[in-house]
Amino acid sequence: MSLLSYLSPTRFLEGYLRRCLTAAGLTSQTLSIDSETTIHFWGPPPLDHRTDDKPVMLLLHGFGPSSMWQWRRQIQAFSPSAFRLYCPDLVFFGDSTTSSTKRSEVFQAECMEKLMEKIGIEKFNVVGTSYGGFVAYHMAKTWPQKVEKVVIASSGINMRKCDSESLLQRSNCECIEKVMLPSTATELRTLMGLASSSRIVRMFPDALWNDVISNLYQKNRKEKVELLKGVTLGRDEKLNIDPLSQEVLIIWGDKDQIFPVKMAYELKEILGDKTKLEIIKNTSHVPQIECAQEFNNIVLKFLKGSQ
Repeated sequence: MSLLSYLSPTRFLEGYLRRCLTAAGLTSQTLSIDSETTIHFWGPPPLDHRTDDKPVMLLLHGFGPSSMWQWRRQIQAFSPSAFRLYCPDLVFFGDSTTSSTKRSEVFQAECMEKLMEKIGIEKFNVVGTSYGGFVAYHMAKTWPQKVEKVVIASSGINMRKCDSESLLQRSNCECIEKVMLPSTATELRTLMGLASSSRIVRMFPDALWNDVISNLYQKNRKEKVELLKGVTLGRDEKLNIDPLSQEVLIIWGDKDQIFPVKMAYELKEILGDKTKLEIIKNTSHVPQIECAQEFNNIVLKFLKGSQ
């Protein structure tokens, strides 16, 4: 490892995150779910998979850095006291990879279902944020006998083509990969401005943003562009989602500029009578990070309130 790697703020913070997840009782594991695909995930030690009778929570991250960067505060709050928690990296994020040519969020859902089956988990709750919410929706729709309750956070699964075009206008970018896969400090600063309500992050120097890009946005870049282009939802002006049979909780920040909050109200009507909506004030696209305690309380009440 080079001297620059040791001096990298991103690498330093990554080490801290790993220690946090380990302290919460999770271990870093890798599992081949079939002949083509290997999934990295954080979960209880292998010997604990089938002996723990606590409810299972599957956390699915959004487009961006790997799972530990997006769910640290939930892992610390929920594991191991409240849930048996699994936090995988979606395919082509972190250390998860495949030789398959499939690139849709439906494929991601299939991979996550195979992971849970391989571990030996028959029933579980799924929590997905942004892109992870797309995956969570397809899991709930396809395997209703396995997915118990669903939490969809800041995830515009009801987006239309016009919503994607509006996002490009707000970001002043000509294509979605410029927004979601920044390659310059300016592009990353724009993304952070859309995703976070904090003004402080926009003031960080270019050197820090470039370090983040180098460590978190360069790996599997070609494949991630293909993932963005492979999303099946929102390709035209016609909605192609259906109500879910499970109880569903939608959580949204009222200042979200990736998926504006009006989409949350529409999504509630689409997903059916078992759907609840919680709006977190003065929060943008990552409520699980910006308002972690309120987010965690809402999720905990929903998932365990009837027990």
